Amino acid sequence: MTSQDHRDALAVLILRLGLTWFMFLWAVHKVITPGQYRALARNFDSVDLSFTQIYLVAGVQIAICALAAVGILRFASYGALAGMHFYTLTRRWEGFFDPFALNDSGFPIHRNQVIDLAVFGAFVALLLLVARDHYSLGGALRRRIGPRWWQ
Repeated sequence: MTSQDHRDALAVLILRLGLTWFMFLWAVHKVITPGQYRALARNFDSVDLSFTQIYLVAGVQIAICALAAVGILRFASYGALAGMHFYTLTRRWEGFFDPFALNDSGFPIHRNQVIDLAVFGAFVALLLLVARDHYSLGGALRRRIGPRWWQ
């Protein structure tokens, strides 16, 4: 690999680990504070979830984060993380139309939605750069044994 390939691979590694950590924190919070997520599901989606269902969703999300962190099943795991985040975007889209709105105290109320959009852009970039993801288990296996579906 050239020095540019190593820099590209390092950039993708940093992007992958940062995005995985971001999503991992959200998943773990479902385990730590399931009542909060139960209320969010009820208020935003009109769905009544049991704690068991919330723990199951969190477990699946944590497993996907683990796959993405090591870089295995890359298109599937990175795509799943992007899909989870996209779902969040669809729940909060109204903030995109008024990004400078302030509450009575002068605090920006849609700041997180704008951040969410930037994070989604990073997920799209990660998917587009998967061929440069050399510092991952999937990338290493691809170099050693050739392309396989599970890389």
